[in-house]
Amino acid sequence: MKHPLALLSCLLLALAGCTTQIMPTATSQPPASNPTKSPSPTIELIAPVTATLSPSATSSPQELLATPTSEPKADKLPHYTLYASLNYSLHNLRVEQQIDYLNRSGDSLSELLLLVEPARYPGVFQLDNLNWGDGSPVVDYSRDLGIIQIPLESPLLPGEEIALSLTYTLDLPSPSPEYYGRPVPFGYSSRQINLVDWYPFIPPYIPGEGWLYHQAGPFGEHLVYEIADFDVHIQIADSNPNIVIAASSIPETTEDGDHYRLESARNFSWSVSDQYVVSSTTIDSVEVFSYYFPINSAAGEAVLQTTAESLELFNELFGPYPRQVLTVVEADFLDGMEYDGLYFLSKGFYNLYTGSPADYLTAIAAHETAHQWWYAAVGNDQALEPWLDEALCTYSEHLYYEKLHPDSLTWWWTYRINYYEPQGWVDGSIYNPLGYRAYRDAVYLNGALFLDELRNTMGDDNFLDFLLAYSQKYFRQIVTGDDFFTTLVDYNPGDIEPLLDKFFQSR
Repeated sequence: MKHPLALLSCLLLALAGCTTQIMPTATSQPPASNPTKSPSPTIELIAPVTATLSPSATSSPQELLATPTSEPKADKLPHYTLYASLNYSLHNLRVEQQIDYLNRSGDSLSELLLLVEPARYPGVFQLDNLNWGDGSPVVDYSRDLGIIQIPLESPLLPGEEIALSLTYTLDLPSPSPEYYGRPVPFGYSSRQINLVDWYPFIPPYIPGEGWLYHQAGPFGEHLVYEIADFDVHIQIADSNPNIVIAASSIPETTEDGDHYRLESARNFSWSVSDQYVVSSTTIDSVEVFSYYFPINSAAGEAVLQTTAESLELFNELFGPYPRQVLTVVEADFLDGMEYDGLYFLSKGFYNLYTGSPADYLTAIAAHETAHQWWYAAVGNDQALEPWLDEALCTYSEHLYYEKLHPDSLTWWWTYRINYYEPQGWVDGSIYNPLGYRAYRDAVYLNGALFLDELRNTMGDDNFLDFLLAYSQKYFRQIVTGDDFFTTLVDYNPGDIEPLLDKFFQSR
């Protein structure tokens, strides 16, 4: 079945499966692009700097915030404890947060870096207190756009732990495309509140180099996440009995609200509405939840089915999904967006759903489900090497159709890929000066063409064995393109030099 392309053109130009917001006040310039092959772009890092004193990490925290009592372990992950009180009607979130951080890098750290994405929106983030674990105030810290740099008077040695506590208020935005250039996930609409990248967090640290972070570009994802453990306590201040929370895990209900635990995760995300309808099913002991608006019940059920089918297939192809819950939320914005244990799917796809698997609702639901492997389980630098998640997720759509809806595979090739005549270097960054369309066509669509040609060169068995081994080898790590190709060598890829010359700028 063919899509009415005239109706879809604006939506599909904005959507390739997952995008993020334009940030008009970013302080750094994106790297220039070169139409010929050139060396890989340099990772943007903040190198360690000298600075000021941090109290002991074993001291007691502020009230309500737990502090670790056991000895630090070499494999202990960053731990985020958050107490959040949401006033839904006023779009206001009050947060108390503690961060327990063990230096696992092997380097001595002379500073800590916090990324604060809500601070990129004018008037949204108000920091009330920033303290050490014992309640004494942090002094001499500095703030830039979306960043807090905290100097340490004595270095944090490898294996040492430190604690920070913060209190802050978020006056949530209702971002308009006219201001930001495109819809964004974070904030509120008349139908929902979405809390994504809503808390300050510590980015990955690269030994010998520094903190790994990037300024936002006009499209694409710029954040890189180290896995961490989360304890999130949520209270809803409103008396509205219809308010429903969709989150990355199932809560324990207590007298003080809902308590969510999420371990070894890239992030913790949630969405709130007084209009959600909820459907669920269970696949391989994983509970799959679909939250949608009443007007789109047929599409909401279709998304649930596609997510469950994709989950079952990708469990077989890429290894078991490591969580007990996978949540999909109808987004009241024209973006699809992945988070660990949860993804958003644009209302535009729900509104245009035809009832056939030959439909963008189905294709993008499979794409976003695949991100639980290519992004959440196997992380990557989304700014400089987005193909490592986006190309793999786009080709995962192909694997879904090939296995479950083979009669619709021709539709997928025709209207998802070939209609756009994709070109451009697969290993381009999000800072493509030619714009979003050029970025998407190169990274997502040409990336899928590369993987299909790679599969044809290797053969099905070698290709699928490689994907499984790659996902298991780098489970809960952050990979590079070098990791991808180094692993590929073990699976008889054949002569892929012609493919590298055709699709990659830096190989």
